[in-house]
Amino acid sequence: MRCRYKAISPYCWFLIYLLVLIFALAGCAPKAPESTENKSTIQPTATSESSSKADTQTQGKKNPPVTPAKEQQVNYIETGDLKEIKKHGTIRFVNLTGASENLLPRDGVVSLRNFELGNKLANQLKLEAKWIKAPTPNKAVEMLIAGEADVIAYNLTVTDDRKKIIDFSVPIRHSRQQLVTGASGPDISDPSKLSDVELIVPQGSANMETAKQLIAKYPDANLTVREFVIHGNRDGLVDMLNMKSNRVAILEDFSAEDLRNYRDDLRLGAYVSEVQNIAWGMRKDTRRLNSTVDNFLTRNLVKAQEERITDWKGIKKTGVIRLLTYNGPTTYFLWKGLLMGFDYDLAKAFADKHKLQLQIIVVPYEEDLADWLRAGRGDFAGAELNITSSYEDKGMVFTKPYVESADQIVSSKDKPPIEKIQDLSGRKLTLRAYSSFIDTAKTLRDAGINVEIQVAPPDMSQSQIFSLIADGLIDATISSSGRAKIESSVQPNLVLGTLLGDPQPQGWLVLRQNWHLLKNLNKFIESYRKTAQYKKDYAAYFEPNKRFMQRVSSRVIPGENLSPYDNLVKESAFKYDFDWRMIVAQMWQESNFNPKAVSPVGAQGLMQVMPATAEEMGFPPPLFEPERGIKAGVKYMDWVRDRFNPSLPTVNRLWFTLASYNAGYGHLLDAQRLAKQLGLDPNVWFDNVEVAMLKLAQPQYFKRARYGYVRGSEPVQYVRNISNLYKAYVEMMSDDPTAAVPLRKSSGESYCSPHNTPEGVIQQIPNYSAP
Repeated sequence: MRCRYKAISPYCWFLIYLLVLIFALAGCAPKAPESTENKSTIQPTATSESSSKADTQTQGKKNPPVTPAKEQQVNYIETGDLKEIKKHGTIRFVNLTGASENLLPRDGVVSLRNFELGNKLANQLKLEAKWIKAPTPNKAVEMLIAGEADVIAYNLTVTDDRKKIIDFSVPIRHSRQQLVTGASGPDISDPSKLSDVELIVPQGSANMETAKQLIAKYPDANLTVREFVIHGNRDGLVDMLNMKSNRVAILEDFSAEDLRNYRDDLRLGAYVSEVQNIAWGMRKDTRRLNSTVDNFLTRNLVKAQEERITDWKGIKKTGVIRLLTYNGPTTYFLWKGLLMGFDYDLAKAFADKHKLQLQIIVVPYEEDLADWLRAGRGDFAGAELNITSSYEDKGMVFTKPYVESADQIVSSKDKPPIEKIQDLSGRKLTLRAYSSFIDTAKTLRDAGINVEIQVAPPDMSQSQIFSLIADGLIDATISSSGRAKIESSVQPNLVLGTLLGDPQPQGWLVLRQNWHLLKNLNKFIESYRKTAQYKKDYAAYFEPNKRFMQRVSSRVIPGENLSPYDNLVKESAFKYDFDWRMIVAQMWQESNFNPKAVSPVGAQGLMQVMPATAEEMGFPPPLFEPERGIKAGVKYMDWVRDRFNPSLPTVNRLWFTLASYNAGYGHLLDAQRLAKQLGLDPNVWFDNVEVAMLKLAQPQYFKRARYGYVRGSEPVQYVRNISNLYKAYVEMMSDDPTAAVPLRKSSGESYCSPHNTPEGVIQQIPNYSAP
């Protein structure tokens, strides 16, 4: 059709009118719902014996939570080989933990967990990795055979029965099944000594067959067997063993050892099986896939490293480099499911640059990093170590500095300030064992300053020393300036004092003979310090976020909106059954109502949701558009809340949800468990679980916690701040039709509560800078 005339014909006018009409109708069509929010629904999986109620409630909701994008069922069946799998553009991995295990690896190869290997394999095949969660190993096998998954990427025990129905990869490790019991359990040194014992085995595992064999072998021992859903509830298993003195679990030896790394209320006993292979699983008749997986694992798997002293050539040969460090706030810790720490981030960047796997070896606080390095338990070591000559006589040298930090005095606001060095006269410094601050204090004393020096017990952390100062129980300490600045921003009772000289360089320790490793570390540090990523890492761990640190107030004015986003909040809060005023209070705490807010560790938007979490909730980042940020945050709040038993009182379930949103669900579980051990109520937050949360910054407690160190003062203050502002919102807007959640009555001031905060005013603290 041509309309290239000086005068447009009626026919062309008609066609133009028709096209305009079509576009107008298209523009008036209703918008499609957000595809990212409605792709699929959760398939609830019980993680403990008490979770069935929660699952029932979740299933009964009008709007069930969306399955996290990384753990969703993929809605197609495929039973073919690699060629057919590639046609879908995805490869589906099934295991019992989903996309990742949110736990703190203490001595394992960090980057070689199953999900990371799976993601690496998918990337190599140019496919998208999809992760599916199965409740038991047997269920994972069923899903594989049915074509609902392509690979079982899990520590699957190779048995004769399983070999008949699926194929296995090359072994990724070896194990034996072992007897495990509680602190007061029966004698498990020999299975023949078992009598009137209830055997506990992981549900759907090969261990059931071992239990049946023991029952058949010792018919007069009166043995019984019971299954337990251990995956996601390993601590629940240990608690269960300790409830009765006649319970004994049958576990793989590596699982038993992992539990013993942080639980001292269990005992390991006799082995009850031969050595078995642990491998990945694939369907029969998928030879191409099987061969590809075998070749991949052979190239990438690294066996557990024994103690060794080797230089760069040996490190490259094994493909593993080992960092010795402490589980602590600037070195290595778990926060909201992510492994973090300044030393960890830098070491990971170095390992990635040289295509090595990074292995973190967590050294107990009561032991010296240098001793472990000399024993060959690691290749280099670091954790806020000032570069001094004191290690040279021990055969160790420092790398070039990767950070500089001045020593600074920290004291309590209830005591005279220490504004100059002379003010230390007559004061007492309590210093962490093995720290370079001891030498600093001795130098002051040798210079004529009348200061008393006390070295803390080896298991006392810097965080615990800070807390004791804030409580007025000890006088003062020396800390690195960055660490002191962060801690004082969270604990108002702490006062920063004089700097003790110029900033001192800090570095990693290396054995003197490992000159080639030292050369490569120095080259990396020199170049990496010039990058933008280094500046970002430094800010995250050593510089309080000014936006979050400022003392700000939120005054409630009757008749005015609480925030610029009230209507958006009401919509999401109603959908997930939250009081919208509480969400607004949380949003103020998180971002000061700034939709463009970004935390030092990358949390985004009004609700400060981590990008990975947002993607799992069906909202791929960025989250700077207000509606998108609010929806992602409230949906995540709902997902966290559903992990708690619905029988919990509503108000405490809310506080637990807020604490988990801030610090991570795992740390909340650790705090509940510790509260029970301390004789506190594990189902009450204020003055109970919050007390335990504070103690998880102390080595004697966090070394026995599954999720390790957490700066407990942050979630404690986070919940208190939100509860105070929420109370003000409710009181000032009492005519709101939304039902109010019961609020905690004021119990007076304490060292971890906001001081002198008038009604309607909230003191803002950082939502995260570095624990």
